[in-house]
Amino acid sequence: MQFQGYRRPDGRVGIRNHVVVMPGCLCSTIAAQKIAQAVEGVTYLENPNGCAQDSRDTAMTLEIISGLIANGNVYGVLIVGNGCETIQEDRYRAEIGAKTCKPVEYISIQGEGGLGKTVARGVKIITAMKAQADLCKREPCDLSELTLGLECGGSDPTSGLSSNVVLGWVSDYLVDAGGTAILAETPEAIGAEKILRARGATPEVGQKIYDMVIRCEKSHLDAGEDVRNSNPSPGNKAGGITTLEEKSIGCIHKSGSRPFMAAYEYGQLVDKKGLVFMDGTAFDVASTVSLIAGGAQVVIFTTGRGNPVGAPTAPVIKVTGNRETYEWLTDILDMDTSTSISGEKSVEQLGQEMLDLLIAVCNGQQVKAEINGCNEMCIDQHSGYC
Repeated sequence: MQFQGYRRPDGRVGIRNHVVVMPGCLCSTIAAQKIAQAVEGVTYLENPNGCAQDSRDTAMTLEIISGLIANGNVYGVLIVGNGCETIQEDRYRAEIGAKTCKPVEYISIQGEGGLGKTVARGVKIITAMKAQADLCKREPCDLSELTLGLECGGSDPTSGLSSNVVLGWVSDYLVDAGGTAILAETPEAIGAEKILRARGATPEVGQKIYDMVIRCEKSHLDAGEDVRNSNPSPGNKAGGITTLEEKSIGCIHKSGSRPFMAAYEYGQLVDKKGLVFMDGTAFDVASTVSLIAGGAQVVIFTTGRGNPVGAPTAPVIKVTGNRETYEWLTDILDMDTSTSISGEKSVEQLGQEMLDLLIAVCNGQQVKAEINGCNEMCIDQHSGYC
């Protein structure tokens, strides 16, 4: 099976052709925004960090930002700095350059001589970059070149009973075709860690995943808290989920049934094929961002209660297994799998429909999150500690 994608000089494949403008730090946000707004078709990538962070969080910011830019969905980037911030031009170039060879431009407000001059220079740079990006054409790409992020949020019992099960079918199909699927959200594996350990392709991989989950729970206990006091969330409970273990068992259905080939840290660039695990947060936006930074060109996001979250540089397909939710929130949802519960359709039939939708999105069809302009951005600043 094939899709029509953009083949990058570094060998990666994208399903979108974003030209990105990004502030190098919070202080230069207004300059980056003005540049992005001035050129039609340019993508603005929010960066709330870049300065006043400790070394660990600075490293995480660079890991995520460089991963997002290296993603095949991005043609190139203009970074707009202030000039005196912690993450300087050379650090951005080094981190991004270690992952990709795509165009990277950098300017700063202090270097250009003010806001107006910075915007004027930035508009010229990004206009020229956009013209080059527009020359890129889609070409046939094999399904093995696709990396799919598996995400859920605002779950209710229909997530574990329907939408996650259907997504698991798609995950298995993609993995069998030589592609990659990433399961994240470590807090929502608590209670299912033994199941995940048994699914490791090797004992070492299984144990690594198990250790990540145990470390996550321990980090809360060390802080004097019980993760179960906040997870399931109030919305999960209102929907009918009663315990974290119940939620976790439903959550991991998204990964299907294939063995885990590797385990990665939060936002780490995925370099193996097959099903993999990523140690990440349960916060929907920060988790979705980490999947894209890891290399996912597209994310399928299941939700029982409803969630409009999107991402700046990758389409986020929204799926629910709750018919009432789909009918009530149809403007933010892309697919309803509730017929697997009613018995009208089988998981395999719905899996094929989800796969067809996935291919259509890869070929350029916009999802509701893109149509609605949802481009949320957040970086978890406590990676490895849940």
